[in-house]
Amino acid sequence: MQGQGSKECIEKGYNLWIDVINPTESELFSLQQSFNLDEKAFETYKNKSKKPQVRALADHTLTIFVSIKYKSLDDLDTQAVYFFLGKGWLITIHSSNVDLMTGVKRIFAENNKKILESPIDSLYYSILASLVQKYEQLLTAVELKVMEFEKESLYRPSKGTLQNLDILSRQAIVLRRHFWQARHIMNYLTHMEEDKDDIKYLQIVYDDINQLIDLVESYRDTINSIREIYSGTVSLQLNDTMRVLTVFSSILLPLTFLTSIFGMQGFDLNNIHSIPQGFAILLVAMTIVSITLFYMFWKRQWITIPGNILRKNNSTGNDNKSDSQ
Repeated sequence: MQGQGSKECIEKGYNLWIDVINPTESELFSLQQSFNLDEKAFETYKNKSKKPQVRALADHTLTIFVSIKYKSLDDLDTQAVYFFLGKGWLITIHSSNVDLMTGVKRIFAENNKKILESPIDSLYYSILASLVQKYEQLLTAVELKVMEFEKESLYRPSKGTLQNLDILSRQAIVLRRHFWQARHIMNYLTHMEEDKDDIKYLQIVYDDINQLIDLVESYRDTINSIREIYSGTVSLQLNDTMRVLTVFSSILLPLTFLTSIFGMQGFDLNNIHSIPQGFAILLVAMTIVSITLFYMFWKRQWITIPGNILRKNNSTGNDNKSDSQ
């Protein structure tokens, strides 16, 4: 349990924030007795519920918000943060994997009078906003992965790339569900507490969550497009392979036909100086057929030469420049 102060500070007009990390049973009992926390709401924490929600209780509210961190491609670290908000006091309960104190200390260090001189609700809204900002960092990591898989699908497609795209697509669905639930919480707070002065700040956070949801939707569309790129690249690679095999087969087929007609009989390897006349004719015919087929494939651009492609691209670029001028 971090921080200093007690409930007597509230009676003196101060705001009280208690940040509890991995509380013990005795600490939970002490908090419940001191602040008269709702029994059913406390049971929600004991059951480790991670479903984002807001409950309006007798003299305080319970808010469950989720902190999400990107650990690896197939692992998102989701930790629930429990807010008990009363008049002049705020209690946050979470695990040690969630750091709320650093952000609040930064607010104090910056001497943000808007928050320091306002009711405890301002600090509550500020902590919610900081958790939403971490969502943006999470989506940045997802975006980098999407760009990485896009390059792999275009230049180095493999089965692993397709599996990673499936994992990323499932993560996008999970993130969208969490963001929807977070938006419901912000929507509830902005409508139920619209009479408070600081609620406009929460409306900005609500708009940010809407933008995050739009980003997730765009990432899902991008992932589907990458799947199409993957299929197209694999199909092109297969076509290139079949084209090479077809070219070699087409060249070797007439040569095999010629050798099967003329045969190799009468040619003595021990007496190579006396080459039969028919064998010489066969070699000439094979050479002519090979060159003819190669030239025909080249004219049809079934066989490409890198130098010719480069010159063609340069000439096309020059033509475009001349047209623009």
